[in-house]
Formats: sequence, C-alpha cells, structure tokens
Amino acid sequence: MADLKIAVILGSTRQNRNGKAVADWVVEKAAARSGADYELVDLRDYPMPLFDAVASPAYVPPTDPAVQKWAAKVAEFDGYVFVTPEYNHSFSAVLKNALDSIYHEFNNKAAAFVSYGSFQGARAVEQLRGVASELQLAHVRQQLGFSLFTDFENMSTFTPGPQHDANAEVLFTQLEAWTGALKSIHAHDTVPA
Repeated sequence: MADLKIAVILGSTRQNRNGKAVADWVVEKAAARSGADYELVDLRDYPMPLFDAVASPAYVPPTDPAVQKWAAKVAEFDGYVFVTPEYNHSFSAVLKNALDSIYHEFNNKAAAFVSYGSFQGARAVEQLRGVASELQLAHVRQQLGFSLFTDFENMSTFTPGPQHDANAEVLFTQLEAWTGALKSIHAHDTVPA
C-alpha cells in the first residue's frame, strides 16, 4: 500500500455516459504504479442537492448529510484526478456542484485533469483549472484529452489510441510528485467545525 491516496473523480452522472470508460481506463493505468493508490470516486454515489447553503463552505461547514458524506470521502485523499466531459465549452454541472459544495477538504492538495469531448474537452479543463485554483488545489501541467471522433468508436465506445499511454505516465508522475510535496502541508490543515 502506497503512502499517497489519489481519487479519480468521475464528473458525469448522465445515463449512457462516456466518462465511466475513461475513468476506468485511468484507474487501470494507475494500478501499475507504486507511488500512489488510486480509487474511483463516482459522483453517482454522492447525489447532492444544488448548492444552496447560507454561506460559502469556506466559512460555514456544510450541514446537509449528503454533502457531509461527500466531504468525508474527499477528505480521505491526498490528491485528485478529475475526469470530465465538455458540455457547452465547460465542465459538467454535477462536478461544479460537487466542487462548490465543499472547500477545506480540497485545500493544499494536488489535482490533474482528464477530459473528453469534440475538442478533447480542452475548454472544460481550462474552466476547471480556475475553480481548482480557488479551492487551493495545485494543478499539474500535464492533462489528458480524448476526442469523441478519434478515441471513441461511434462516439460511444472508448477506444483510446496508444499515444495516450505515455501522456498518462507523465500525468501520474507529475501528480504524485506534487501530491507528495503537498502532503506535509495539508496534513497540518484543520477543517473548521
């Protein structure tokens, strides 16, 4: 068992979603690594209401039991890989809601991004990087992008090209390095009660 725990957060809950195959591929590639233990965290398993708290979770801890369950799960990890589709030049609403609903659990940790869409989900990641910065998540440069036209058969069956293997190794190496470096910082963080 590695010292670092990294969640692969699946940011789509749609029926017939392509994201499950992408997230499974990430977890499968990561399983061969010894630097961290990777675990799939599917937002379908954490249904939450749309964010409607009285104040930002940066200032007031969440009181909704579903959000508290999500917060507890996120707190288990030292780093994150966000797997996101691109919808209308951005990332999914369910992922945005999950990110908006908690705050301190993400602070001083590292993140990487894997996206898919007609333009490899690149615009979704650009939006997601700004949100990650506000959550005090250090995000690595390397990202993975999968095209609906070339990495999916009939835009539905995930068939990634072999060129993504080397890119994934770079992503994991960067993420594990940053996650390890930040662990000593976030280990001393306390979440306000």
